[in-house]
Amino acid sequence: MNTNLIQNYKSFLDAGKTERECVSALVSWAEKEGFKDIYKTEKLCAGDKVYVQKMNKAIALFVVGSESMEKGMNILGAHIDSPRLDVKQNPVYEKDFIVYLNTHYYGGIKKYQWVTLPLAIHGVVCKKDGTSINVCIGESDEDPVFCISDILPHLAQKQMKESAADFISGESLDLILGSGIPSKNDEAEDDKKDKITAKKLILNLLKEKYGIEEDDLGSSELEIVPAGKARDLGFDRSLILAYGQDDRSCAYTSARALIESSANTKRTNCCLCVDKEEIGSVGATGMGSHFFENAVAEVIARLPEGYSDLALRRCLANCNMLSSDVNAAYDPMNGDLFDKANASFLGGGIVFNKYTGSRGKSGASDANPEFIARLRGLLDGAGVKYQMAELGKVDQGGGGTIAYLAAKYGMNVLDAGVSVLSMHAPWEITSREDIEQAYNAYKAFLTLE
Repeated sequence: MNTNLIQNYKSFLDAGKTERECVSALVSWAEKEGFKDIYKTEKLCAGDKVYVQKMNKAIALFVVGSESMEKGMNILGAHIDSPRLDVKQNPVYEKDFIVYLNTHYYGGIKKYQWVTLPLAIHGVVCKKDGTSINVCIGESDEDPVFCISDILPHLAQKQMKESAADFISGESLDLILGSGIPSKNDEAEDDKKDKITAKKLILNLLKEKYGIEEDDLGSSELEIVPAGKARDLGFDRSLILAYGQDDRSCAYTSARALIESSANTKRTNCCLCVDKEEIGSVGATGMGSHFFENAVAEVIARLPEGYSDLALRRCLANCNMLSSDVNAAYDPMNGDLFDKANASFLGGGIVFNKYTGSRGKSGASDANPEFIARLRGLLDGAGVKYQMAELGKVDQGGGGTIAYLAAKYGMNVLDAGVSVLSMHAPWEITSREDIEQAYNAYKAFLTLE
């Protein structure tokens, strides 16, 4: 077992609980290994290493090969966003002496899983003067944590009769920030404008410690995530329990494979980490944007042959890509949801998923068998353990990845990632073995000619 890989992976998860934090970590890591910001680079040649980032929430890293970019690249593509709670733009309010932070959930979550957990606030607050304040509260031992309350079982008769989708509503997923102390004089003081409320005290603390005014929250990007570090799971420590392993397990192993890859390859290699996959790959930093093709265009424009639209189109059409995204691990406690013969298992190695999508492959990217056969031969030759699977039984549902958005360029694309148990829960489970096998698979893929 590659203990260095696993320890660094857990450290990456701890440091990167948001897209911004992941990009910051990747830029720092890449620059230490000789990668340069492409906008500070005028010319490129074989062996050069550059990165392109967008809005601090998406990044593409390139290792330039010796042959023409028109012959395509090998791409490892992952996403770095994860399900969470986002803070609304007018979020702080007080209700009967308790101060709350109003939230809007992001991505596919089971809302009931987010109550009564210690939670942390991560993100950025942007002020009108152009300054930005990075926020990370709840991760240090000295920090307070935050929480969403729930009804005690003694009074939950009505709640317990509701469906799991309904008994915790989205509008009730509000964080407790602090509390006031009611007194006999509170009713008499309700009309006094100068009353020091619990909300005012909390806002004063924000201003005193962080320099944040209430109005500044209107131009903030704050994310609520589970507080705490990635941990080994089980007596044998064979598993990892952590937040955000979908899809940072694949993002980390992809980035590490590229950063440690040889610069003396024929094909240009790329690691792409994008945002917004959990809500449809939308926005300027999602795979549905032009970020990736614009990044490739910037690389081509700095090469000796120069840029042309035809060169860009040929490059993208001739690429090979592993859409590095996770798959649902077989759950013995809910085995009826899986076709066991076509399920992925914790510890079974990297998962090849020929198609994703829902039910009748809706929204899927269906990989070509010729490409899969080449990958099988490559990984067998490298001694990498892999398994072939789908997400679950056909009629149970499904899910998508960024694969179909890359396939629109005409390139070969296959979903290939790590099995995850309790996917989209605040704390997800992966196998140490699968993390290592994913890294080995991605490293081998980058040698494909």
